[in-house]
Amino acid sequence: MSTSLFHHANPEKVNLDLIDAEVVYFPHFFSGSNADSYYNILMNDLKWKQDNIRLFGKVHPQPRLTALYASNDRSYSYSGITMHPLPFTKELLEIKNRIEQECTQRFTTCLANLYRNGKDSNGWHADDEKELGQNPVIASVSFGETRKFKLRYKKDHSIKCDIELAHGSLLLMTGTTQHYWQHQIPKTQRNVDPRINLTYRVIQ
Repeated sequence: MSTSLFHHANPEKVNLDLIDAEVVYFPHFFSGSNADSYYNILMNDLKWKQDNIRLFGKVHPQPRLTALYASNDRSYSYSGITMHPLPFTKELLEIKNRIEQECTQRFTTCLANLYRNGKDSNGWHADDEKELGQNPVIASVSFGETRKFKLRYKKDHSIKCDIELAHGSLLLMTGTTQHYWQHQIPKTQRNVDPRINLTYRVIQ
């Protein structure tokens, strides 16, 4: 038996029918004008940086820029990187509060990603680090260019799902999703504009 994460029915949400996962997509979570405003502010105000990442024993520049913000001082570690948060900005708090009006989760942390062009990407992974706890809730907001988000079932990579994450959209991954599925933002040969991705989570 499962309990719903949502306070009320929302005609703007799309439930993805995936085995061993709970994934919901809100294509128009923020209005166009709000999304435009947040995109411009976040692009200019967040403290973006490029860390080095360790893959298969080799160190490479991470193929995107990142920033970490939180309501506490808990660090976040993945792929040989340990990030220490800055305090939430006013806009990040506004976005967090808007998401929390839709779901019952209260988030502590936001990992922000900036994909500058089609060469920037995020490889196959699950958000299953120990800091995130059992069955983490991940709320992913997109501003800017639409990019393809790919999901694949860990036990059988032929079971997969692709979503186009649009400007102003929200993707919620809950339940056992991170245990059984991986996701990625692949590179693209298309000439694309930048995309900002905010991933809200809980790090206690």
